[in-house]
Order: sequence, then C-alpha cells, then structure tokens
Amino acid sequence: MPKRRLLRMFLFVAAAAVLVWSVRFGFADAWVDQYSLPASALSELPGSSLPELPVVAPPTSVKPQAESMPDAPIMPKAVVLSNRITEYHISVALDEANGGLIGEQTVTWKNPGRKTVSELYLHLYPNAFTPGSTFIKESKGELRGDKMKAGGTGNMVLTSLTTEEGETLLPRLHYVQPDDGNKNDKTLVTFRLPEPVKPGMSITLRMNFTVKLPDVFARMGKAGDFVMAGQWFPKVAVYETAGMRGRMTEGWNLHQYHGNSEFYADFGIYSVRIDVPETYKVAATGFQTRTPTIAGGRKNFQFYADDVHDFAWSASPQFEYVENSFSSVGVPGVRIKLYLDPLHKDLKDRYMHAAKSALAKLGEWYGDYPYSTLSVVVPPADGNGAGGMEYPTLVTAASAQNDNPGYELERTLVHEIAHQYWYGLVASNEFEEAWLDEGFTSYTEDKLMASIYGVIPNLPVEASYITNPEPLKQSSWRYRSSDGYAENVYIRGKLVLSSLERQVEDKTMSKIMRAYFQKYRFRHPSSSDFQKVVETVTKTKWTDFFQAYVQEGQMTDFAVDSISSSKTGEGYESNVLLRRYGGSPQPVSIWFQFQDGQTVRKKWDGVQNHVQLQLRSSTPLVYAAVDPGLNVVLDNRKYNNYLKTEVPKEVRTRWSTGITQMIEGLFGTMAW
Repeated sequence: MPKRRLLRMFLFVAAAAVLVWSVRFGFADAWVDQYSLPASALSELPGSSLPELPVVAPPTSVKPQAESMPDAPIMPKAVVLSNRITEYHISVALDEANGGLIGEQTVTWKNPGRKTVSELYLHLYPNAFTPGSTFIKESKGELRGDKMKAGGTGNMVLTSLTTEEGETLLPRLHYVQPDDGNKNDKTLVTFRLPEPVKPGMSITLRMNFTVKLPDVFARMGKAGDFVMAGQWFPKVAVYETAGMRGRMTEGWNLHQYHGNSEFYADFGIYSVRIDVPETYKVAATGFQTRTPTIAGGRKNFQFYADDVHDFAWSASPQFEYVENSFSSVGVPGVRIKLYLDPLHKDLKDRYMHAAKSALAKLGEWYGDYPYSTLSVVVPPADGNGAGGMEYPTLVTAASAQNDNPGYELERTLVHEIAHQYWYGLVASNEFEEAWLDEGFTSYTEDKLMASIYGVIPNLPVEASYITNPEPLKQSSWRYRSSDGYAENVYIRGKLVLSSLERQVEDKTMSKIMRAYFQKYRFRHPSSSDFQKVVETVTKTKWTDFFQAYVQEGQMTDFAVDSISSSKTGEGYESNVLLRRYGGSPQPVSIWFQFQDGQTVRKKWDGVQNHVQLQLRSSTPLVYAAVDPGLNVVLDNRKYNNYLKTEVPKEVRTRWSTGITQMIEGLFGTMAW
C-alpha cells in the first residue's frame, strides 16, 4: 500500500509539472479553448477578454443570461482541421452614404499541387450585378421569386494589386470567361505571377478594392440601413490536385458566376476588421477576438474564423440581439446568436428552439459541429433577397414579412443550419455538383422537420413535380431553366437519397450518411466519392443506381401494362404483364385483388424491364396494382400503377391509386 500511494503521488506531481511546463508553449490553452463562455460572463471580466481558469461546458443547453452582449470576444482554437490553403487578412469599411464597401486585404495562397503555378485567378463576384454579366443574362434579373430593382446594380473594382515587395500587378489583369465567352462578364480575373509558386510554397499579395452594393438581390446588397455582405471580397479560385473529385491532372477549377450556380472555395483562415457606424450591430462568420472600439462615430469589429471556406457579414442598427450558449452530443459548446428584424423580436424562442434542436440532431446523426458560434440573421421585409442563405457559421433566415409566420420559419432555418454540415464542412463543388449540397441538405431538412416537429414529407406528391428530370452530375448552368435546376438539384436530389434509404432501410442509411460526413469533411468530395461510401457500407455495387439517377436524368416508372383473363374448366386464368420503364432495378410489391375478396401479394425483383405473371383462381381477377404502398420514391408516373380487369379492352380505363394519394396529400398539406 505505501508503494502504491507513493506512486500515485509521483504521477500527480508529474502531471502538474507537465501542465505548468506546457503553458509556455500554449498547449494549456487547449483546455480552455474547448469551451466557450456565455457572452455576459465574458463581458464581466475586467480588463481581459479571456477566462483565467478552464470552464467546462454543461452537457445540455444553458439558460440565457439576463443580459447578452453581442460583442464579447473569444480565443481562437489551436486545433487545425483543414488544409488551410488560403489566409485572408481583410479590413473593410461600410460607406453607408454611398451604399458601398471600401476594403483592403492581404491574402496568402499555398500551392497544394505537385506542379509549379505561374498564374493566379480571383473571383470578383459583385461584378455579377453589372449589366451584361452572365448572371444577369441567365437569371434575367430574377432569382428565387425576387426581382432585381431598376438601377439597383453593383460591382467590384480592384484599385491596387501588389506583391509583398510593392510591385504592382494591375497591368497584368485580364478577365476570362471559360464557360460562355461573354466578354461583358467580369466575375473571374487572372494575372501572371512575377515568380512561379513551387509545390508546397506560398505567395502573399496585397490588394485594395471597392464594392458598390446592389439593392438587396441574390444573397447580397443593401436595403435601407440593412446590409448583407455575401461574396463581397476578391476570392482566390480553387486549385484542384490530381485525384481530387476524380480529376486526372491538377489545375484551377474555373467558372464564372451564373444565374443558378452557387460557390466553391478552399478552406483557410480569415481575420477581418469591419468598420461601421457606431449604432450598428454586426453579425459575421466566426467570432470576435476583441471588444469593439468606438471613435469618431464609428465602431470597429475584429472577427476571426479558421477552417472555413468563406466569410460573410451583415449589419444593421435595427437588429434585436439574443444569445444563448448550447451544448449537446456532437456540439461541444456553441454560442447561438440571433440578429432579428424588430418585426420578429417576439419570435426569438421559436428561432432559438429551431437552431438548438437542429444542431443537436446534426451533431448526433453525423458528427461534431467544430465551431464555437452560429449566427442567425433575420433580414427585413425589403431585404428578402438576402434571406434563406448559408455561410460558414452564419445563416440567414426567411425575411420578416409578417409577425406570425407558419412552419416556414422553422423549415427555412433548419434547412440553412443543415447546410453547415454539407455546404460548410463537406464543402462540395457547387458549380459542378450542386446536388451534393442542396439535395443532401433538403433530405436532411425533411429528417429534421419530421424528428423535431412531426412534419412528414409527402414524397409521392413531390415526385410528381419532376416533369423534366435531368442528370444531377452536371454544371449548374447547364439545366434547362432555374425551375429545372431547383426541381432536380433540390427535389430530385433528395428523392434519390430517399430512394436509397427505402432500399437499404433507415439504420443502414444513417450509417452511410455519417460515414460520408466523417470521411469527407473538409475534403470537397464528388458524387463518385459518395457512391464509394454507399458501396463500402452496404457491401453491394450500386453502379446501375448511380448511373440512372445521378449520371443520367432517369426516373423510375413501374406499370401494370396489360391484363388478360379467361375462364377455364377449373376457374379463371389471368396473365398480367408488368413493366419497368426506366430507372435501376429494385424490388417492388404487386397486389392482386379477386372477386371473392381474396388478395394475393407477390414480389418482383425488377431486374428485367418486364415480367409476365400467370395466376389461376376460382373467381375472376378484379385488378392488379404495382407498388400499392408507394414505396418506390422515384416513380413519378403512378397513374399506370393500377389496372382493372373486368372492363372490356376497347374501353379499358386505368385508375390510379397514386392519384388518390396525391389528392389526399395535397389536402393534407393545405390543412397543415
């Protein structure tokens, strides 16, 4: 016993010595940085923005403090989660008098490839709002039900571009249009570097820029004293390495800003200083690292975010601010910050409940939410174009159109928070495979709404909306129209996942989604990468499924094609012809109803595109129905799922149980 006690004492002293010794290297900060204090607690620390002792986050949500302050700082974490290809240091001032931004930035780009790089490409997204741009031509000034106001244009101008040594690169700039050759489009610019960047090496550039903010439209702009700054700074394009997303050779991934497409960028570090009038509140990606300073009627915020691939911010003097701290399984500790339009200030509990519930479910289902903040911005009614959008650690809810919204409040918010996982962490290429974000997010949205609010999607009705199916693996601007883009990327994309779930069952599908997230977060995967995960988890090949529904634009169509029945000496003989018009093979149920009330169920494996079944019975066959339980999610033509026998051939009429289900579903939706 004395020896064991002595050993314990020695280990305790040694552990204490290691902890003290680690302080000099900053390792001890990891104990503190795993958790975040409520804003009010930090604001009470005199002369310091950091806690002196580690604070353990509670296992469940924390009640809000009496007073929550939006400007309490947080210490950056030391853990590196991504490859951090880019590092931005940006200083931007809101020029509210002229409706613009004045910015300067220093950006460092690291060459992730194995080849020397001689040129750099920048996305200048605000130029999409310039007349003649590809975005304006394709969208015709309309997006998601919003119209661009006359005269409400915007642009970006690079006023200086230099190396660290001060050499100007502005004369080298030239705009490129790799997608459509539209010479009026200035959303992508390139320039030759003074010295090539070798593999693994970096280059640092300094630039000044101005932005004319459009009237709020397509995710960014101004509306009165409300500002939404999304895609507002010169952003380095993605240099893809060989093997990334199936790429054969390394090189730049280059696309303009299109009417349908969203965005794609590398992970990195952002340190951003934002200067606004002193009455403004600012919501932004990441967190504040120091208390804002006020001078000359201006307020200066300093934000920091790492392991993110974008930075957005919003500002208004009208915001009603609410903050809660929250933690649960998969959510180690996060400050949820609401920046509400005054019309929705009394709805703060609904917003907070939706945000906490969604984060808790996502953390439980897929994995950790690795950031310390989540900010929710509710735009004013005239800022509708800024609503319903996702950015790293910041989302915008639907705009405040009235003071008593229905479930669209929760649905929009949980959708955008689900984006934090598929857009924010997995970070697919939205130019070329938008369904990997929007389809996955819409699928997850349905799961969240069902789990939290008991709102169940009517998938047969939604499948009936798909009138022009197109391949999911194609560039966003290649779809026939904006409606076609939404129909396929959002609805058909989630139906493909729901169809997969029906075939492998819920438990296996949960494993697939979690495995995909865990393997590919911070890695920009492709559709092929997802297929590999599906095949690994199920130990089954899914080539036909992905070929039909992802590479091609197929839907499933099972049909009772014909029924012939005749009387025999022993009763009746019926021949039923079943067909599969399109889609990949999958098992399907068949229901046969006889005149004496007898029913027979059979299963067809669906491997062949047709099968003929022969039935003998004592009474006539009344009808046959394929997929009577409506389990084939991707069948959008259910009118041919049912066929009666007793009607003479020349006047045979098809009756669809699917149509009945659709009508019932529509009435149910109206009631909800």
